[in-house]
Amino acid sequence: MSLTLDTYRLLGRSGLRVSPLALGAATFGTEWGWGAEQDEARRLFDLYVERGGNFIDTASTYTDGSSERLLGAFTRDRRESLVLATKYTTLRRPGDPNSGGPHRKSLFASVEASLRQLNTDYLDLLYLHLWDFTTPVEEILRGMDDLVRQGKILYVAISNTPAWQVSRMQAIADLRGWSPLVALQIEYNLIERTGERDLIPMAREMGLGVVPWSPLAGGVLTGKYSRADLTATDTAVGDGTRRSTTLASGALTERNFAVVDVVREVAAELGRTPAQVGLAWTLRNPGVTAPVIGARTPAQLADNLGALDVDFTASQLARLDGVSAIGLGFPHDMLARDSTGALTRGDLRVETRR
Repeated sequence: MSLTLDTYRLLGRSGLRVSPLALGAATFGTEWGWGAEQDEARRLFDLYVERGGNFIDTASTYTDGSSERLLGAFTRDRRESLVLATKYTTLRRPGDPNSGGPHRKSLFASVEASLRQLNTDYLDLLYLHLWDFTTPVEEILRGMDDLVRQGKILYVAISNTPAWQVSRMQAIADLRGWSPLVALQIEYNLIERTGERDLIPMAREMGLGVVPWSPLAGGVLTGKYSRADLTATDTAVGDGTRRSTTLASGALTERNFAVVDVVREVAAELGRTPAQVGLAWTLRNPGVTAPVIGARTPAQLADNLGALDVDFTASQLARLDGVSAIGLGFPHDMLARDSTGALTRGDLRVETRR
């Protein structure tokens, strides 16, 4: 495998061309305690675009709005050549119950705010950020379609939603002639592979390009954490840093460190970094369109981009797949067993009566 950022891929069942790695802008701004200042964020942006990258991912609430505002300044002179993706639903103002959520009022208000902050007349791609199990899907789809018809959004997508709901929404959009979903964002990496059960197969079947977030598992796959972090104190967990967020998430477990051990071994064999190995493994999945990389420094970004030309031997892939394997669960495991006695296509004899 040898790719470059300008080896563009189609996003789902659309004609939109995007880079095989998306630049995540959740690190643009320091309001969350660990991001990049404006000048450093600009260097990240310039490095990505100069290498041919065109797919940039943000959200209305990233770094309290600084992410969108900074991108609005950075993209001013080259807006048409970029694919800007943002998200709605998570903006919540105290005392205003309708300031967040997937419903129509929140959708329209969030899009208008994002257009102002991004300093643009339209969004290339809008994701529903978080499913809330409350808003009728017809309300969401019709609202998105209205914004597409108004020219404020070009494509619509969804993130962090159960597979059955996404497939239902796609079927409704098709049947009613509304704008279809073209992308699905999920957490997917060597540590978090449960998307392989239903989400990724569903996305391929229904025409959604998978855009994984946290492809390096919050930095765990870079090797930056050790087993000593398993005994981190409560003070370390609550100190407001990105490290504390990872510790609090429960991502540091013995099972996950076993995965990291193999990632390090393969990286050493290839003369690569663990981050490059982790990203390259995700890129190999035919259901994945473009992982979102969340580098904080230009050096980290340059290292991440090196994943584009990593190639594995069959043995290395088998080791990575094996140590990170998950059970697919019911009914997938049952259907995969020969002992079920299920008929194969060749066993079937069907009498047709007229």
